[in-house]
Amino acid sequence: MPPGSDRPDPDALLRAAAQEGRGRLKIFLGAAPGVGKTYEMLSEGAARRRDGVDVVVAVVETHGRVETEALVRGQEVVPRRAVAYEGRTLHEMDLDAVLARAPRLALVDELAHSNAPGSRHPKRYQDVEELLAAGIDVYSTVNIQHVESLNDVVASFTRVRVRETVPDRVLESAEIEVVDIPPDELIERLKAGKVYLPQEATRALSHFFSKSNLSALRELALRRAAQAVDAQMLDDVRALGLGGTWAGGERIVVAINELPGADGLVRAAKRVADGLRGPWTALFIETPRAAGFTPAQHQRLAATMTLATQLGAAVATVPAPDVVDGIQRFLADARATQLVMGKSQRSRWFELRHGSVVDRLIRDTPGVTVHVLPVPAAAGREPRARVAPAPGTTAGYASAAAMVAGVTAAGSALAHVIDFGNIALLYLLPVMAAASLFGLRCGLFAGVASTLAYNFFFLPPVGTLSISNPENVISAIVLLGVAVTTSHLAARVRAQADLAAASARTNATLAGFLREISGVTDRDRAAQMICVDVRRLLDVQVVLLTRSPAAGLDILAASDPGYRLETMDSAAAGWAFDTGATAGKGSGTLTASEWLFVPLKAGERVLAVLGVARSAGGDPVRADQLPLLASLVDQAALVLERLRLAAEMRDVEEVRTRDRLRAALLSSVSHDLRTPLTAVMAAAAQLHHGATPELIGTIESEAERLNRFVANLLDMARVEAGALRLRVDAVDLSDAVTGAAHDARRALDGRAVRLDVPPDLPLVRADPQLLHHCLLNLLDNAGRYGDPGSTVVVEGRHRFGELRLAVLDEGPGLPAGREQEVFETFRRLEGSDRAAGGTGLGLAIVKAFAEAMGMTVTAANREDARGAAFALVFPPALIVRQPTGEAA
Repeated sequence: MPPGSDRPDPDALLRAAAQEGRGRLKIFLGAAPGVGKTYEMLSEGAARRRDGVDVVVAVVETHGRVETEALVRGQEVVPRRAVAYEGRTLHEMDLDAVLARAPRLALVDELAHSNAPGSRHPKRYQDVEELLAAGIDVYSTVNIQHVESLNDVVASFTRVRVRETVPDRVLESAEIEVVDIPPDELIERLKAGKVYLPQEATRALSHFFSKSNLSALRELALRRAAQAVDAQMLDDVRALGLGGTWAGGERIVVAINELPGADGLVRAAKRVADGLRGPWTALFIETPRAAGFTPAQHQRLAATMTLATQLGAAVATVPAPDVVDGIQRFLADARATQLVMGKSQRSRWFELRHGSVVDRLIRDTPGVTVHVLPVPAAAGREPRARVAPAPGTTAGYASAAAMVAGVTAAGSALAHVIDFGNIALLYLLPVMAAASLFGLRCGLFAGVASTLAYNFFFLPPVGTLSISNPENVISAIVLLGVAVTTSHLAARVRAQADLAAASARTNATLAGFLREISGVTDRDRAAQMICVDVRRLLDVQVVLLTRSPAAGLDILAASDPGYRLETMDSAAAGWAFDTGATAGKGSGTLTASEWLFVPLKAGERVLAVLGVARSAGGDPVRADQLPLLASLVDQAALVLERLRLAAEMRDVEEVRTRDRLRAALLSSVSHDLRTPLTAVMAAAAQLHHGATPELIGTIESEAERLNRFVANLLDMARVEAGALRLRVDAVDLSDAVTGAAHDARRALDGRAVRLDVPPDLPLVRADPQLLHHCLLNLLDNAGRYGDPGSTVVVEGRHRFGELRLAVLDEGPGLPAGREQEVFETFRRLEGSDRAAGGTGLGLAIVKAFAEAMGMTVTAANREDARGAAFALVFPPALIVRQPTGEAA
């Protein structure tokens, strides 16, 4: 689209048309949990409901916050769908029920949530996309750390990597409202228990919720929202065909060329982009003169593009007949606000003849700030690349001569009908045809031949090259000038057509390459096809290497079995694989190698290294081929990543099969052991009549310990086999704790037990037998690791909508930072049943049973005394009734 054009952008119109009939998505974006996203979403939903809009709550997580729960009351809530998974019941959004209800607006909390296995979509954002496709508007919430492109950035300073992410494309198509509060206010909310329970809040303050982390997260949220708004604004502007830069955000472009000093322009643009915190692009305008670049100029341009990529710029190569025209078109399309370019030292005579690119851009590009950097004198003396006109062929000259002869014959036949001036115009036809079909030289030949023929056959005296009438002299000169000018214009049009054809060939090449390898299911075959196609497209030697189990690089495929990698080549390939950056000839690292090695990456993972080289020893890839190579590398990486993921899925299925076999083995061994244990316990009971009490107690205690071990094996086998069957009932926690403490009296021998469970605690929904097992294992762990003569405390508390039942011991506690490892199967860890003769199963069973019943279990060190604290947490959904006097 030309600069200043008010024609709407077709792509933007297509995107706008695609939104017709779809619902609108609004995302409440927050920097961290607790800023009030869900509260704001519910408040706005309630306001829309009061305005007469049909609103339903599809799914919302209140996390026990009283203010949030109050907003849910009075609104229509779609019941959740129960999903059975590995012996427990999960509750997910009922997508079909929401679609059947067909509201105007649905409130869907936690957009990044992963659905339970067996759901129609693995991610909640995919459920939302189906609602939008059905024409239902959606309000949703997400934290900045769940945005896919920022996941690594957030993990780099919070040291916490979230596994549930939302693709950036979801945010790009949504209206975004930032829910923001200052870090100090959020920390106060956390301390007041309005975000997490006090014990969890203390840990959060010292880790994720530090003030520095919250400030960085806040900045990321605001900047990401600004980027989304800027992208949507540009799309609307393009769809309406409005002119101007619309500088809601800074967008920087640096114009690079083949001259020395272009790398300095790139570094300057990087500094400008960092200062303005805006995206930037390194732009090269490919004009017909690029065909005349010397090898040194090609190499310098390639190095500049590589540097820009390494510094974080997008790289664009735009074909255009003129540098100024190409830059203006790109600036207009990108709505750029800043342009960085260099000015070489040129003579006054040169500028008078050719003009100044900088002056033309400053004069003809309003609304763009132009940063002009002087290019060093040495760079200014770089010889200019000139485009030598393509030499005319014998057939071209012959055809031009034939066309001139034909026009001469036609003019002779019409001489009695038309005057000499009109006959001169006929000679423009062979000039334009020859320049368009055979190039500039043939066009100039046709122009000179036309002038001579016109003079010889039509200007008096006819039959000579002399001209008697001065007016005819002017006509001949004008004809020659028009012919030469027309030849230049026709040749220029042809050059533009050649550039467009080259771009079309590149796009067709990429499409064909992807089509050939996308259907391959074998990695070795795909690798070989990549090498063969890259060699065919770029006319280079190709090798593809990947890491072997022995920590070396192995050749996966090659275009020529006769290739050879020297020591320096292998070093460059290894460096490219280890660092994820380009190495070898034509790059900035290990340039002594004859190969250029480019990493094939998927995210931050390097899958393989593609090496290219020319058999003649020249530059591996010309500068004009770099964009094509980059596209080929990206597509090859996508194919290899798809094959890697498919292989991993097969490996996961094999692991699942082995786990099922292991569970079956545990079950078999457990049943084989239970039979003799039953006999031992029965015999021990009969020994009361003839053995000493101490011996009998030893037999009974050891038999009970073995019986508990076997029971744990059985329970773990049931958990892993998904064979748990819940029998949920209303349970009184006071009775449950009393019964568990009675059955664990042997394990707690020598230790005082204090039960601090208020009798007015609400009833909970749980499987009594599984809950009893959980309490037994927690008490056994406390008795095993608590100090002799110490006190084991069981306390129950109901606060902030959650009910916590905790077992506290007085022992060495848990290693700092490794509290959650105690719940891993067969893991031995100090401070749990992994030590002091434990089996490594008790706490793992507690976690499995708790999650099966919808609870969570936590492990931490006590804050009021020395020792560990293990707690079962009952969410509001499992509480049967509210207590008569809830603690504040």
